[in-house]
Amino acid sequence: MNEQTRIELEAAAFRRLLQHLRDRSDVQNIDLMILAGFCRNCLAKWYSAEAKERGIDIDYPAAQEIIYGMPYDEWKAKYQKEATPEQLKAMEEIQRRNEAAGH
Repeated sequence: MNEQTRIELEAAAFRRLLQHLRDRSDVQNIDLMILAGFCRNCLAKWYSAEAKERGIDIDYPAAQEIIYGMPYDEWKAKYQKEATPEQLKAMEEIQRRNEAAGH
């Protein structure tokens, strides 16, 4: 496979991932963090950082809008639920493990 085809396939897979996350607004970011170690906000941070490395000015809120398909505040108001005590406990445990591992 040549480099251009690889890039096109990766871009298409990324677009499908974004659409899947938009379609699954029932899946909370904290659940993604607990299960996978990243969430929609992580994707927005990575997107913004990669843009900056290429001299493109896409700040974090603009990147969030690209990832969420709408302004983040709008998404939060529509879909974000209060974290449960169990979710918060699981997240705290992950953070403790990451700190212990030097991440």
